[in-house]
Amino acid sequence: MIEMARRMNSLAAEPTGNVFADLGLPNAEELNTKLRLCAVINKILAERKLTQAEAARILGVNQPKISALKSYKLEGFSVERLMHFATALEHDVVIEIRPRRKTAGAARVLVVGAA
Repeated sequence: MIEMARRMNSLAAEPTGNVFADLGLPNAEELNTKLRLCAVINKILAERKLTQAEAARILGVNQPKISALKSYKLEGFSVERLMHFATALEHDVVIEIRPRRKTAGAARVLVVGAA
């Protein structure tokens, strides 16, 4: 109960742009990266109008994994696996490492999906 109150108090603070960090969840940065990768992959699948069976064949997984992906159930996917899915869908994954801007707060991982 006390932990829940602490989390609720932290929610009243300025949002970070990472809902997982705002909720005080462990591995918030990784969860946010997975969520953003998943969103990009789901956008690609929707644009291509692929069925779950077609997507499963292209990505080399079974249909239930595609269902989980479409439902944003992230626990079964690593960041690396999601990046592999993007490349299997004929999209480049670019990792850029650069110095953190001094005014930007903590260093972060940012996933930007191209249209």
